[in-house]
Amino acid sequence: MKISVCFFGILAEVTQTNFKHYNNVGSLNDLRLRIEDDFPGIRNYEYRMLINSEIQAKDYMLADGDEVTLVPPLTGNRDNVSVMPGN
Repeated sequence: MKISVCFFGILAEVTQTNFKHYNNVGSLNDLRLRIEDDFPGIRNYEYRMLINSEIQAKDYMLADGDEVTLVPPLTGNRDNVSVMPGN
């Protein structure tokens, strides 16, 4: 199973990439842990993980070909657009 991950804004700066592939990932939370292992500095930032442009629960089971996008908080009402990935 191949998952595509896109990083935007400050997250692209922290990871020094805009795009990375991951193989053999189960849940969204599993992917988050692998990303944090690859890029420990990302733990210092708030971000949303969108799966195929939609918000899903952290136990969401990923499927082959899913695209996961990591986006930092947007301007505006911060309480409604940013969460810590472990919450």
